[in-house]
Amino acid sequence: MTALNNEHILSANKAAIDTLLSVANTALATAESLAALNMGAVREALSDSAKNAKAVMGVKTPQEAASLNATLGQPAVEKAVAYSRSVYEISTGAANEMGKLIQSQFAELNKAAQDLAEKTAKASPFGSDVALAAVRQAVTAANSAFDNLNKAAKQAAEFTEAGVSAATSAAVKAAGTAKKSSKK
Repeated sequence: MTALNNEHILSANKAAIDTLLSVANTALATAESLAALNMGAVREALSDSAKNAKAVMGVKTPQEAASLNATLGQPAVEKAVAYSRSVYEISTGAANEMGKLIQSQFAELNKAAQDLAEKTAKASPFGSDVALAAVRQAVTAANSAFDNLNKAAKQAAEFTEAGVSAATSAAVKAAGTAKKSSKK
């Protein structure tokens, strides 16, 4: 029995380390993606600032200044929207990966609980069917709650995605409308 317990403990420790490494790798990959995105955004902003400063220096009339102002605003809005969208996609990807890890852990825990219940029922004296049925019912209820939680999380993600898409479209349209109205 001791060897069996040691094997279970070693197996559980190995699984915990594997899970910890998965979480750490996901967090590092997310941080790396955000850092790369931010460095690219800063590099692009510096380049755009220099280009815009040169364009402003070349303005000779108030009409050119008004036209230039509208021309410079549109790309900045589009880039800000694209940046926000990229941050959202990176964070959503990380959340999905963490969700998969949690689902995997829950499935393993569920299977272990069912296996334990079966082994206990076989080793228990006559009349332990009621206890086994209670354990099975508890596992079924936990599965149902977990499924409901997953469905709610997916609906929230879909709602958020729709909101982000609508906000992105509205921002780009507003910037385009402002550009057109300043040219008149």
